[in-house]
Amino acid sequence: MNANTKINVEDEARYSIADLAEEFGVTSRTIRFYEDKGLVSPERDGLTRIYSRSDRGRLKIILRGRRLGFSLQEIKKMLDMYSPEGEATDQLNYTLKKCKDQLSKLVSQREDINEAISELEEGIRDLEEHLSSGNVAGKKTSKKIA
Repeated sequence: MNANTKINVEDEARYSIADLAEEFGVTSRTIRFYEDKGLVSPERDGLTRIYSRSDRGRLKIILRGRRLGFSLQEIKKMLDMYSPEGEATDQLNYTLKKCKDQLSKLVSQREDINEAISELEEGIRDLEEHLSSGNVAGKKTSKKIA
């Protein structure tokens, strides 16, 4: 079986690890890492991993969560709280709280970054002015020896 071929079992979308790695721009190793952490659970056909639409959806959420700065534990909890048969209120409330917390953290980090950028810009201007003035402390003058 070609590792890059979408696997179709009983007309339900199935994916190889290579399919998902290519689609999401990650390595197969990354996907296996998420499997080891219990975040995705592919079926097996011998040594071949077969991912379902559900696994693909979970992987998409995992990668989005990581990009937004959520820990794997937080992402796992969000995913594990989902139940297709039940109310999603607890999952949604937990996710909403975590999103608000993360937004607050990122806004604070942005403020810190903006402050650091301003300080660096000011420092660079000061250094450039100092260098262009020619008044550099410790400047060595060269003497010509005739």
